Amino acid sequence: MGGLTVFREIARALPNQSLIYLGDSARVPYGTKSPEIVRRYALQAADHLVQRGIGMLVVACNTATSAALPALQETLSVPVIGVIEPGARAAAERTKGRVGVIATEGTVNSRAYTRAIQKIKPSIDVIESAAPLFVALAEEGWANTHVAREVAEIYLEPLLDAGIDTLVLGCTHYPILRGTIEHVVGEAVAIVDSAETTAACVRAMRPSPVASRHPLPAERGEGRGEGSASYTFLVTDAAERFRRIASEFLEQEIETLELVSLS
Repeated sequence: MGGLTVFREIARALPNQSLIYLGDSARVPYGTKSPEIVRRYALQAADHLVQRGIGMLVVACNTATSAALPALQETLSVPVIGVIEPGARAAAERTKGRVGVIATEGTVNSRAYTRAIQKIKPSIDVIESAAPLFVALAEEGWANTHVAREVAEIYLEPLLDAGIDTLVLGCTHYPILRGTIEHVVGEAVAIVDSAETTAACVRAMRPSPVASRHPLPAERGEGRGEGSASYTFLVTDAAERFRRIASEFLEQEIETLELVSLS
């Protein structure tokens, strides 16, 4: 579910670009797994997508980005973009000096956002905090309920007490709860949505047919006509549940959905 926030923003940024989305629904959540396991899963997913001829890989998961991005960039022959660096760059640009990051346990334990933000500007204070229940609330469609608001108040109170002026949504599920989060933090805290910042990075780095060894479907003239976009969705389990959730979230019918194995 979380990666769909990144998919949606990329589709908006590049409306004529064909996209292949892979959701590893059989093995989620990644946020509670060891870095070694997440790295192995990410490499398996990437290998499957490369075999389908992708021209760029977007790691639409903060946990997978923190655990596997270097390995993916070293292994793959196509450009690989993670969600952490674009979000860190936006946070460094917007903050007055104190950034809060909410993410999964795996991302927080990696301290990836702290390193990325302070690499840009070492003087910035970064406070990272795990907010694992946000994932379940997003998956269950409870993003705008009183339960979500109460959970958000508990998670965000320590960050607000610490005086943050910028908050990074460091998990791709969290933009689904953005309205609730904004209500809790108020207008004085700037929100950095890693899905939006990643889509902007993809648009800037989009490979050309000449430069890419594996041109994307739209660049080959495939899809719904010359230069038009086609969307293919792949999942490793629970295909019909994904179809229902994705259709509601993206507000469009999921026409091409395949069940695949990565093992």
